[in-house]
Amino acid sequence: MTIKVLIADDQMMVREGFSVLLNAMPDIEVVGEAVNGREAVERVRELAPDVVLMDIRMPQLNGIEATREIIASEGNAKVLVLTTFDLDEYVYQALRAGASGFLLKDASARQLAEGVRVVASGEALLAPTVTRRLITEFSKLAETPRLSATVQAQQYGELTERETEVLVLIAQGLSNAEIASRLVVAESTIKTHVSRVLVKLGLRDRTQAAVFAYEARLVTPG
Repeated sequence: MTIKVLIADDQMMVREGFSVLLNAMPDIEVVGEAVNGREAVERVRELAPDVVLMDIRMPQLNGIEATREIIASEGNAKVLVLTTFDLDEYVYQALRAGASGFLLKDASARQLAEGVRVVASGEALLAPTVTRRLITEFSKLAETPRLSATVQAQQYGELTERETEVLVLIAQGLSNAEIASRLVVAESTIKTHVSRVLVKLGLRDRTQAAVFAYEARLVTPG
C-alpha cells in the first residue's frame, strides 16, 4: 500500500530534495507540494494525502495554523512537522495543534522515509526522551491557557485509575515496554490501555496524550 505524501515548504530546494528522496522509496509517493500554509490546506482537500510534511515558518498561513486546520477537517491526513532545530520553540505549539511529531530538515533519506511510515501508521514520531524534553522545555510557551479544573475533571475523570497511571507514564517519556515493566504487566496490556486512553480523551496518538497530561497538570515540567 503506497503512502501518499504532500510536502509543504516555502523553499523550493527543500521540496525538491524531499520529493526525490521519498519518490525513490517503493512504498511512498509524493502526490503534491505547497509553498505556504494556505496552499497546504487546499492541497490536502484536493489530494487527500496520508502524511503532510509541514514546515512551520511559511507565508500567508504558518505551519501551526495550517496544521490546526488540517487536523480539524474531516480528512485523515497526519502532519509531520519539519524544523531546522530540534528545540524549535514552535514545535510544542505544533504538537498542540495536532501534529503527530517532527523531523529535522537535515534528516537522512532513511530517517525521512521511516518517519513518514511511522506517522502514516498512526504512531507518533517522537522518541519518549524527545517527547519528555520538548514538553518540559516548551509547555510554558503555549499561547492558550492550560485546561481548567472543570474540563480536567470531565475529560480524564472517565479514565480508570490504571489508565490514568498509564497516561502519566506516557507523559514522563516511557515506552510501552518500559511502562509494562514498571507496572509488571504484559506489553500487550499496556497497548490496550493506551488505546483506551486515546479513545476516551479523543486524542490521535501518544504524543497528544503526553501533551494533554501536561496541559491537565497530571504531570508538571521539571
